[in-house]
Amino acid sequence: MTVSSAAPVPSLEVSGLAFAYPDGHQALFGVDFTIHRGERVALLGPNGAGKTTLVLHLNGILGGGTGTVTVAGLPVGKQHMAEIRQKVGIVFQDPDDQLFMPTVREDVAFGPATAGIKGPELEQRVRTALERVGMQDFADRPPHHLSFGQRRRVAVATVLAMEPEILVLDEPSSNLDPASRRELADILRSLDVTVLMVTHDLPYALELCPRSLILSDGVIAADGPTGELLSDEELMRAHRLELPFGFDPRSVTTSTRH
Repeated sequence: MTVSSAAPVPSLEVSGLAFAYPDGHQALFGVDFTIHRGERVALLGPNGAGKTTLVLHLNGILGGGTGTVTVAGLPVGKQHMAEIRQKVGIVFQDPDDQLFMPTVREDVAFGPATAGIKGPELEQRVRTALERVGMQDFADRPPHHLSFGQRRRVAVATVLAMEPEILVLDEPSSNLDPASRRELADILRSLDVTVLMVTHDLPYALELCPRSLILSDGVIAADGPTGELLSDEELMRAHRLELPFGFDPRSVTTSTRH
């Protein structure tokens, strides 16, 4: 049997994932989906649907429920935790949760350095990550001197420096002005990495993610092409998803260019 004919291992497989918090609140009731390498997928759903709970399972911050999460073929669990944490890069909604060093360069170097990378390889990781988000000229600046949009791009760079298998973005467009929003979209489109984007910004999901998952009441209620899901008024209404006034997803060409 030749190994070369085997299908590539998916970036992320979630199977039967159910989870209840210690107070008894059940957040996930059996979540199943697969994301293949290089896909860009949006995770949509109303507040309280379980999106954050799901994301925190992807790198083992939360655990102890039932079902399995597998990242690049590795089961998320104690045995592979260090490797999983490098493979799943989470960019939080507030960049200030991720930036705490005196300079941009030190922030981007922090993760790989902690993982034991040093010398020229560390410098190369930092340089490449900053170039990928267009922030290479700001390496020696203190992060708190940057605009919010620039800080978000540096936060993305801190994760890219770990060379993750999958980039998970929590509300990446929130609090960005239109120009920063577009710049971030261009960056995300250019990355050769699997992307899972948790967002309430449905036009952004349509622009960047050919596929969407709707998480509602702790289960995947829909999984399909983003444009089709957003055009299904009954589906949208059922899961409390609302498009901006006057926005028609059918009028947008999903070549991901506006």
